Amino acid sequence: MASSHSNDAGGYDRTGVPGPDEILFLPLGGTGEIGMNLNLYGHAGKWLMVDLGITFDNGATPGVDVITPDPAFIEERSEDLAGLILTHAHEDHLGAVPYLWDGYDCPIYATPFTAAVLRKKLAENGFGTQAEIIEIPTSGTFTVGPFSVELITLTHSIPEPNALIIRCAAGSVMHTGDWKLDPDPVLGPTPDEEALIRAGEEGILAMVCDSTNAMVPGRSGSEGDVRDALAAVIAAQKGRVAVGCFASNIARVESVARAGIACGRHPALIGRSLWRMTDAARETGYLTDLPPFLTEEDAKRLPPNKVLLICTGSQGEPRAALSRIARDDHPHISLTDGDAVIFSSREIPGNEVSIGRLQNDLTALGCTVVTARDFDIHTSGHPNKEELVQMYQWIRPTIAVPVHGETRHLRAHAQIAKDCQTPHTIVSRNGDVMRLTEDGVAVVDEVYAGRLALDGDRLVPMDSQGIRERRRVAWNGCAVVSLALDGRGRSVAAPQVSVFGLFDEDDQDLDRVIEAAERACGRANGNGGRDMREAVRIAVRKELQALTGKRPPVTVHALEI
Repeated sequence: MASSHSNDAGGYDRTGVPGPDEILFLPLGGTGEIGMNLNLYGHAGKWLMVDLGITFDNGATPGVDVITPDPAFIEERSEDLAGLILTHAHEDHLGAVPYLWDGYDCPIYATPFTAAVLRKKLAENGFGTQAEIIEIPTSGTFTVGPFSVELITLTHSIPEPNALIIRCAAGSVMHTGDWKLDPDPVLGPTPDEEALIRAGEEGILAMVCDSTNAMVPGRSGSEGDVRDALAAVIAAQKGRVAVGCFASNIARVESVARAGIACGRHPALIGRSLWRMTDAARETGYLTDLPPFLTEEDAKRLPPNKVLLICTGSQGEPRAALSRIARDDHPHISLTDGDAVIFSSREIPGNEVSIGRLQNDLTALGCTVVTARDFDIHTSGHPNKEELVQMYQWIRPTIAVPVHGETRHLRAHAQIAKDCQTPHTIVSRNGDVMRLTEDGVAVVDEVYAGRLALDGDRLVPMDSQGIRERRRVAWNGCAVVSLALDGRGRSVAAPQVSVFGLFDEDDQDLDRVIEAAERACGRANGNGGRDMREAVRIAVRKELQALTGKRPPVTVHALEI
């Protein structure tokens, strides 16, 4: 590993270490995709990490729910990692810290709410006291290694979202994190327009900016308007009302609670993550003027027209509260004819099938299902086109680096930046090491940017043999053949064949597979055990392919007796 002291010899091109006269940007997650954010800034021999998040598997990998970026690049340079800054408390920005932080020894910087959420997550994973968490006040400034950092308050679907102004000898970069321009955010202040304008006037070399809604015209809407719409929808209901929303959207939780109270209902929290998030909010000064939320047991005892259930699971997660209620599998909460379920959230791409299944199950119970397609009961936490244009007019960067979006979002964002007369833009990928200068942006290296899967209690590469084999078995089934051989490698008993994921136990096609194995044994008798095992494996696989059209992996075990 190159030492941080070798930067005297030149820049990254010659030493593999950020030079004293350059600033580098390297995304290892969150560029070309939505979620799993991990960004690195390099200068004067040091690296600064911004966010360390997760994404969720879309069902393509059996047994895997959580996926993290692979931090191998920075792990190899951990002694040069000056610190980690968390822009806000969403899972795709801090969710990987409990899984990946064990090998690092640098401080974590976060505002009070984000720090409170992180402490709770770390405590659940058993090393809550090991990480050094430094709380930074909103709009605060601080120094991390060779970087000076200023927080600028923005709005998003969670308290205390921050843009970062990262200053060093090579220039200033604005990293927006997730944001929108909400004039009525309900919870927390409005965006700090004065600080944004001041940053633009001082000069910003590059803006690394959220691209999620770059293809959506207009503005993203206000949380205040959502609160009014929710109150109207809840007021029209006669039976129990359940509202599904993201636990981290504390402003939405407050909006739902206040709408319910205005209708004479008592809000109850259904789902552990809601309690974790609201506890963190109250600890840091939010929700303090709301009455205590009811528990599931409390809600069970109330008349239907007096209860408001705020539930996790709006994305159809099978173990979350709404799915358990829909399956009539919840220990305390049930829904029936005359009740209503309000989905105050967006459909995350990839979750459409699970959400549809959940809504069908709720409808089968007799519930009325209300979504954002029916009323304006949700608004995005990300900037639409007009908000992006406004940000470029304030900041006026020399370089635009779109992140936090799929390729189509990045390209749409880059076009907006060009239309705003930004001199240089780049559509990059995870693993691109970019040098940012007044003359433009150049990719000076490409490094490994993989993914890790949380497989049970282990983190393993997504391209590992075990994960690849599991996908293959999930799609094709598998077969195991057991042979009994004598000392000369001759079969002394009929082969035993077990097939998984292809046939029922009494399926007659299994007899054909066994016969294929027996014929292969007969032909290979006397050729030695290794030849026989391979002959049987090929024969069984060909027979299974002929019968099913699939190519299952076949394993042959031979026992010499």
